[in-house]
Amino acid sequence: MNSSLPGARPAAHIAMVSVAAHGHVNPSLELIRELVRRGHRVTYAIAESFADTVAATGAEPRIITSTLPTSEDPDAWGSELIDHLRLFLADAGRVLPQLLTAYRDDRPDLILYDPMAYAARALADRWKIPAIQLSPHAVAWEGYEDDMAAELSGPPDHGAAASGRGGRHAHAWHANNGTAIGPGRIARRPERCIALISKVLQPHADRVDNSVYTFTGPCRADRSHRGDWSRPAGAEKVVLISLGTVFTRAPDFYRACAAAFGDLPGWHVVLQIGSGTDPTELGEVPANIEVRTWVPQLAILEQADAFITHAGASSAQEGLACGVPMVAVPQAVDQFANAEMLAALGVARYLPKDRATPRNLRDAVLSLLDDPDVPLHVSRLRQHLAHEGGTRQAADIIQAALPSPL
Repeated sequence: MNSSLPGARPAAHIAMVSVAAHGHVNPSLELIRELVRRGHRVTYAIAESFADTVAATGAEPRIITSTLPTSEDPDAWGSELIDHLRLFLADAGRVLPQLLTAYRDDRPDLILYDPMAYAARALADRWKIPAIQLSPHAVAWEGYEDDMAAELSGPPDHGAAASGRGGRHAHAWHANNGTAIGPGRIARRPERCIALISKVLQPHADRVDNSVYTFTGPCRADRSHRGDWSRPAGAEKVVLISLGTVFTRAPDFYRACAAAFGDLPGWHVVLQIGSGTDPTELGEVPANIEVRTWVPQLAILEQADAFITHAGASSAQEGLACGVPMVAVPQAVDQFANAEMLAALGVARYLPKDRATPRNLRDAVLSLLDDPDVPLHVSRLRQHLAHEGGTRQAADIIQAALPSPL
């Protein structure tokens, strides 16, 4: 460890390893910035496409080559959990040798890692370095492995064989790289995990081991530098519609949204279509609909009356933190569970994407805004999120886990 200011804990070398996807990198950034602010040297192993984003926190990017799909090819991710696990597993096989080379002569004092950064856990086990998982989504609960094994088995007519192969390959890779896992487990549970989500979004929260998992809530950052947004004069209701950053190739959905809200007097709609859809595919768009490839989401949510979202963890929490009722139209993986949780909390309507017709979209939003119980639930959850520990709590946990200086 390096020396630090008198009276302060000696600075450490902390290595963060994530995967090249916005939903995995972005939740960690403010925490990394705080660790740097506290005087630690932080290196961040990530694909080059995220290097500038990481460098802006003060951390040093360690560039690794990733095999994960890019935002230009979202369909390559697939839509099932097993599809994603295979991609992350294949990526880990490519990344581990790069980590061994990058850190051989600069071993960190502690490793932080995304749950899908399997190679980081293998590296920590091999070199006997303490490690803390940073989870940007829900974590395992007691009985999770049995639930996961049942899900991965797939329908017996076409999915069982493929899913079984995926599980066995994961077991073999971890065994060969020093990470022992039990029967039916895709990966060994972490010894310590900071869940960067609100506990209200955690399925079976009462069955989570609190000695391993700590829910700090999201590590929020000042986003004023990312732009502002002003509610148009005369807008009685504002609706934000966004499917996040990956699954944005959805022209049919966007056209349905335009048809749902285009003729509502006094309504203004902000429709984020991302880079995956050409605006010309939407046809003629009503004047009250603002079509953007990117928006300052938080700035809009602070002024919005409703949010139609894919229910990714970050978007769901921003909706809760801003007190905005949501219509959840999940697209893949954990978004389905998030949508179910939001609906159960009384702040959202769950609308499957194959049922996202103009009529259903409009009915879902109108029913939310007409429900007298929704504001009560929204207010309660907003207050809960406001009192979570966030960045400071997460950084304190990490500092407490650092090895004592010799």
